[in-house]
Amino acid sequence: MERITATYFIETAFAPAKAAEVLAGEQSSGTFVAVPGETEELKQRFAARVESVEALETVDTPAIPGATSATGKYHRAIVKVSWSIENFGYNLPVLISTLQGNLYEIKQFTGLKLMEIDLPVSFGNHYSGPAFGIEGCRRLTNVNDRPLIGTIIKPSIGLSVEQTAGIVKTLAEAGIDFIKDDELLSSSANSNFNDRVDAVMKVINAHADATGKKVMYAFNLSGEVDEMLHRYDKIVQSGGTCAMVSINSVGLSAVKKIGDQKQLAIHGHRNGWGMLTRHPLLGIDFKAYQKLWRLAGVDQLHVNGIQNKFWESDDSVVRSIEACLAPMYHHNTVLPVVSSGQWGGQAFETYRRTKTVDLLYMAGGGIMAHPMGAAAGVTALQQAWKAAVDGLSLEAAAKQYPGFKKSVEKFGSK
Repeated sequence: MERITATYFIETAFAPAKAAEVLAGEQSSGTFVAVPGETEELKQRFAARVESVEALETVDTPAIPGATSATGKYHRAIVKVSWSIENFGYNLPVLISTLQGNLYEIKQFTGLKLMEIDLPVSFGNHYSGPAFGIEGCRRLTNVNDRPLIGTIIKPSIGLSVEQTAGIVKTLAEAGIDFIKDDELLSSSANSNFNDRVDAVMKVINAHADATGKKVMYAFNLSGEVDEMLHRYDKIVQSGGTCAMVSINSVGLSAVKKIGDQKQLAIHGHRNGWGMLTRHPLLGIDFKAYQKLWRLAGVDQLHVNGIQNKFWESDDSVVRSIEACLAPMYHHNTVLPVVSSGQWGGQAFETYRRTKTVDLLYMAGGGIMAHPMGAAAGVTALQQAWKAAVDGLSLEAAAKQYPGFKKSVEKFGSK
């Protein structure tokens, strides 16, 4: 019978092997005390199994509150635990309840992070993954051989429908590939969702009719499931190509329901990600996290950005991009979304470290606050990426491209 294996980074006041056994028991057939129904036959079929325990360092201070060590020592280890697929079948919520769930509350652990999930081949047959992925998003935007250049409507919330449409018109005429709602806006008092779709798509469709280029706009349809489906249909009927979902807010089942419609590219915004991973010994690592959302059908997924405005290191961002680009079954590959305080200057380090242009590269202020206007901001980003791929340094690119030079002068010291 196929098995699912989870890799954890743990810290415990107990022997790591013993703590791993507690994890396996608590998250399968066992509990804190032997019960009559847990027969050997049942355990053989449904009990989780500790596959390996790799001891790491021992520390004097616990990472998070938990059991007190009698010796004042806390042991760290990498442990692998597996479950039979019979325990949950093809049910992502129950899978997560098993691989994460209550185990973060077990007192044996003063630190625990889910680092990786190894899923059997049958998952790739049961789940179809992203309907569009990288190639589909390139086809919808007609952008090849460079990153898609995108931006976010700012201010995040408070603009009227007419103001939003005006910004979209400016950006479309500037040559932008992608625009999205901010995650804080879905349907506000002065920006009703349906009205915003009507106004924005009127601009985008008119621009497409005139130029042949259709800007991809990710409307934030996050809400209750039925409401999201109605909003999804509205986008489709209006000629849109993309919907944005705050994936941590609505959950795996809701995202899969939206992804299963397969008429729009799904932009997966991971807001709330920090509370799931920021502590090095708590939560889930992006390598495991992104697999779940790919199974649910997300086509685009946020990975933060090089030299970003948040807490995440460049090394972590690079690993996240690599994780997204790694093949997963026969599925379409999810498009990494690079964002957070980006402008053209980070293109050079991003390309040097990843050697890929299969990205959605988003800049808010890096476009909108360009000294020569939004159109020049879009052009400067395109110039930066061309220069990076051509092997130019930032300094050489500034000499060659006047628009990018203005970006350097504006943002280079930030």
